[in-house]
Amino acid sequence: MIIIIVIIGVLAVGIGILAFILVRMFVAPKKVEALENLLKTGKTQTAIKTAKMIIAKEPRNAEAHYYLGKAYLAENKAELALLEFKTVNQIGVFGKTIPEPEFRKSMAQLFVKFNQIEEALKEYVLLIKLDPKNADNYYWTGKLFSERNRTDMAEKYFRKAAELSPKDGKIHYELGVMLYKEKKHNDAKSELEQTLKLQQDNFQAYYYLGKLQKETKDFSAALNSFEKAQRDAQFKIKALVERGSCYMTMNAPEKAIPELERAVKAVTNESSQDALYARYFLAMCYEKIREIDKAMVQWDKIYAAKNNFRDVAEKLAQYQEFRQDDKMKDYLTSNQSEFPEICKVLVSQAMSLSVQDCKTINNGCEIIAIENDNAKWRNTRKMPRLIRFFRMPEMVDETKIRAVLEDMKNQNMTRCAVVTSSGFTRAAQEFSDSRPIELFDKDQLQTLFKQVKPSGTAKK
Repeated sequence: MIIIIVIIGVLAVGIGILAFILVRMFVAPKKVEALENLLKTGKTQTAIKTAKMIIAKEPRNAEAHYYLGKAYLAENKAELALLEFKTVNQIGVFGKTIPEPEFRKSMAQLFVKFNQIEEALKEYVLLIKLDPKNADNYYWTGKLFSERNRTDMAEKYFRKAAELSPKDGKIHYELGVMLYKEKKHNDAKSELEQTLKLQQDNFQAYYYLGKLQKETKDFSAALNSFEKAQRDAQFKIKALVERGSCYMTMNAPEKAIPELERAVKAVTNESSQDALYARYFLAMCYEKIREIDKAMVQWDKIYAAKNNFRDVAEKLAQYQEFRQDDKMKDYLTSNQSEFPEICKVLVSQAMSLSVQDCKTINNGCEIIAIENDNAKWRNTRKMPRLIRFFRMPEMVDETKIRAVLEDMKNQNMTRCAVVTSSGFTRAAQEFSDSRPIELFDKDQLQTLFKQVKPSGTAKK
């Protein structure tokens, strides 16, 4: 009797195990198939609940973890999706229900999203082994190597991607930009031009092509490329600043100003590099055409956003008198007909000289004068003097001092002076120490203005 009971017990256990195996063989696949169908029909929340129920009973069910990860992706819950995919990777069961290439591509992109570059690279290297004819795998491997500044490896993978898919514009674009940053300009230009043959609407490629054209001083082509680059919202301000910079290099500030003003109007983040350079270049142009009040508005905004940006603090200090001294303001901002009159007043009243001739020069004017009877200069002989006035923002260097002395000799004069609203370089000062030339910097110019009667300036 006992033997019969034992036999019956063994048979019962066997039947139970067999039943469990049959359930695993027929019921589990149906559950996984149900998860796939739920995702296809967009019922992601139901898929999540179902997958979690399966995992609660079978923690190492790779298919359930995989579809749960896909459901999380559909719900834009990338971090949770990555956790599930990592579990799938640990279990390591791939096949028809979990196609490994598709799985690894999804996982790689999640690593990219969370800036886990090393992990993403590992996935793409595996993908290349699984699917060596897929150009996209080489493209992403190259892109990730480029982000790690491994440009040698990046170029290798980009070249292979381009070989497998020569008409894929994004491959040529990424390669072109990388080569541009590596200063391989000829190769970069070739890749960017190829990009634009394949993707005429790749406006970012126009931006980098414009940078290359600008560097070779092909300004006409660069201006055209930057014009097209503006159509990309991300590059609009950059492109406008570059167009302004082209015109500045061409010594056409009046053309640069509208471009830079458009850039400033498009600014949304005042502390961004694009905003700072847009305002800085615009201020340079205003300064160039002597609209100092407008330049100071831009410098003030830059200083408020980043007080150590380039020489903005020095510019504001340099033109501080502009806010307080109307005579200095007139000197800096008067037009071509008014400026010589201001200089004449300085010569006649502050220097006690008699003006004999006056002409305008680049960034200033030149006066020939002789001493009056009450001359204040050291040499009291009535000899003609050459006096050159500058109102440029740059420091007057030794080259300009030498040029003034040469002109003085050519006109058979023995003394000269240079007056500037800025200052003199150390080399210029040292050169003039032992020569017949007097230097008047910004501070000394203000002293001269104090000797001018209120009605003496041309402008009020």
